[in-house]
Amino acid sequence: VQLAESGGGLVQAGGSLRLSCTTSQNTFSSFILAWYRQAPGYSGDEREFVATAAMDNYPTYAEFVKGRFTVTRDSAANAVYLQMDELEPEDTAVYYCNLFPAISEYWGQGTQVIVSS
Repeated sequence: VQLAESGGGLVQAGGSLRLSCTTSQNTFSSFILAWYRQAPGYSGDEREFVATAAMDNYPTYAEFVKGRFTVTRDSAANAVYLQMDELEPEDTAVYYCNLFPAISEYWGQGTQVIVSS
């Protein structure tokens, strides 16, 4: 399983970013994919769940998302996206996609999101 994240960057509080996670067709069609993040100061496997990209198009979100993030799936691109709006400095983290539940050996490099106040 290979997962590649992209789309991170530096944004001001209140701004938006869209993250992308691309994978193979087999992985996309066979597994539930999800977004996770690792905030500064955490290391190793200390990542928190952000959202799932459920195959039935009923994603689930962590409480802290509060309606600000939206997950979508694109079967033509074998990709899942995380649209993040109303970003807050507390959203600063490295964002990863993985299966749900996450499999430790499938963590990639992630994509860095920095939200300035």
